[in-house]
Amino acid sequence: MSTSLYHVAAVPFEAARKVEIRPEGHRARRLHGHSFMARVRAALPEGWAGFAGGETDQLRAAVERQVKRLDYDLLNNHLPVPTDENLARWLGERLDLPGVNAIGIQSTAHQGADLDSDEHVHVWRRFRFEAAHRLPKVPQGHPCGRMHGHGFEIILHADQDLQGADKGVDFSRLESLWAPFHEQLHLACMNDIEGLENPTSEMLCGWLWARLKPQLPELSWITVYETATAGCHFDGTHYRIWKESRFESALQLVRAPDGDKRRRLHGHSYLARLHLSAPLDEVLGWTVDYGEVKALFQPAYRQLDHQALNGLPGIQDTDVASVLHWMRTRLAEALPRLDRIDLYETPGCGAVLSWGELGPALPV
Repeated sequence: MSTSLYHVAAVPFEAARKVEIRPEGHRARRLHGHSFMARVRAALPEGWAGFAGGETDQLRAAVERQVKRLDYDLLNNHLPVPTDENLARWLGERLDLPGVNAIGIQSTAHQGADLDSDEHVHVWRRFRFEAAHRLPKVPQGHPCGRMHGHGFEIILHADQDLQGADKGVDFSRLESLWAPFHEQLHLACMNDIEGLENPTSEMLCGWLWARLKPQLPELSWITVYETATAGCHFDGTHYRIWKESRFESALQLVRAPDGDKRRRLHGHSYLARLHLSAPLDEVLGWTVDYGEVKALFQPAYRQLDHQALNGLPGIQDTDVASVLHWMRTRLAEALPRLDRIDLYETPGCGAVLSWGELGPALPV
């Protein structure tokens, strides 16, 4: 599998809309508003930004130039059917950018749509339930062996060929499909539910997939957030987990032009997301222990957190792409199942380094 580097940017905007293609009585037909987020992922050619480290800001600026036309306006003034899918199309038609891989519109914190260059739309809707569980097969003394609880979050992803249609799977349909599962899982102990006697994130993904896929053929991924910083994806065959960490670092972009503020010593609160693909352990019911991933990341984390990145051994530049390549090299032996790292300098803005299946772009 070849290595791919994508730069990503996210830009918020406030707007009102009426979606009159919805059925009579649907709330979206009424005039209403959202705090939207436009997201772009692009494989930018080397040198596109003029210097290493300028890509993220330049990508964000390009998106912002278009989005500001929509900010604090009625979207129907700009396009007749302002669904999330059509907003992504509208933005894509106006962005003069190379290598665009996906354009996403997130209309609320819980839902959105991502459109690729082949007119495939990836619609997602997030749900939450509160439940208790314990993992009965972990080694003695493991904290997850004790009865405890989480505020679980589930994301249902539906992927389909849009073929010029104004919208994909309706968010309301996803809500209706989820409702009986919420009734079963919310304020319950999952160990008491048939099929979830060993309720790991992976087992929960598989349990939901078996029950939802027959009702929703477009279902492409199920995501389980067990905590705010760790979770699992399942596509019916493959499991992918991720673990997030934050680190605080100083840096200088030494290739920036004279007079550019980014040449000065400055800093970021970085968010790193490590993705791993592995087969399911039939006994433990998981692929990789989240706690083990966190522990194995610690030596690299200590080199990054509250440090100056320009002083890292083995790194020449401190742009986000260079830090990602450093992390991959540093973690290769400790985490052989690692196949993707996301690194954000600011919320929604950074880069993704992938040398496995890219999988879903997690909504954040």
